[in-house]
Amino acid sequence: MECSACSRVAPIEDRGIVTVRSGRPEVQHKINGHVRTGGSFSPVTFRYESQEELLGKLHELQLALSPEEREEVLLTIAGGHGQGEGKPAAVSLNHFFARLENHGLVRLIMEADFTSHMQPIVEMETGEVFAYEFLLRAAEDGPSFQPYQLFRTAQATGLHSFLDRAARISAIEVSARHLSPGTKRFVNFLPSSIYNPNYCLSHTFAAIDRCSLDPADFVFEVVETERIEDIAHLRSIFKVYREHGMKVALDDVGSGFSTLEVLTALQPDFVKIDRGLVDRCDQDEGKQERIREILERAASFGASVLAEGMERREEWEYCRSAGIRLAQGYLLGKPAAAPLARGARPAPWL
Repeated sequence: MECSACSRVAPIEDRGIVTVRSGRPEVQHKINGHVRTGGSFSPVTFRYESQEELLGKLHELQLALSPEEREEVLLTIAGGHGQGEGKPAAVSLNHFFARLENHGLVRLIMEADFTSHMQPIVEMETGEVFAYEFLLRAAEDGPSFQPYQLFRTAQATGLHSFLDRAARISAIEVSARHLSPGTKRFVNFLPSSIYNPNYCLSHTFAAIDRCSLDPADFVFEVVETERIEDIAHLRSIFKVYREHGMKVALDDVGSGFSTLEVLTALQPDFVKIDRGLVDRCDQDEGKQERIREILERAASFGASVLAEGMERREEWEYCRSAGIRLAQGYLLGKPAAAPLARGARPAPWL
């Protein structure tokens, strides 16, 4: 089973065969008429003898269709007149041109030319490191990029599922090189990239097994920039993670999309309070009230609460007194290529 969003898309070869299809008969009819194959409703196939010829034809097709119609068009490009091995992946017309426009970042995504840095998560009672969160960063000798640029490009080019999976595997492999058994590892995932949890997460579970790691050391953390609307789907993802012995976390609780209602519906093992609530929470009674609500809701189903974005000692003191168990932020350590030195205390004042 392979989906175009998760599969590698081969570079455009100098010559080959292209199939252009649409799920809407009226759009397919327009496509076929434009490439002069008649007005049929069947997918059209044509040969090209150079990259320039291919790009020219597809650009003309792009101009002939409305933005809505372009969303309906899928391309399958087989190099070498279709004699290559394996079934080529389909890509939408819009994603095809987005990949050309962002070829540098697309190549970086496809080659997984990045690594993961780790930021400490600290126990507030003891000041000891409890876990590390893994965050996507440029490889030491690789091209530089901003993580948001990479994910934005992946979304625009239809590669967000591929990038999300590669980033999870990178985090797992880096954790295997640096962390000892028993140290928790928080790894992000985009729920929109996982259409079938049992299949899409199989690569993640295989990487954990290949690295001889304990599934109980992993916490998979929802990060999403869009409103969480399909609660049932996200529950099914949580269920698969838990069936494999892992914990789950909900990020940015208290922000616009991670509401108390979503928190109650999902009941994660870890609740991460949004950095906007933690910022100067020691001075803001409104933020303190919202933090108390989150703590009460999390306690109702036994979740541990973590305060994100902690940058001031006063925030630490308030969150600790409020009963928050865990903390993360620049006050305690920035993301780095390696964990803290053995015996180092991120909160030395305890």
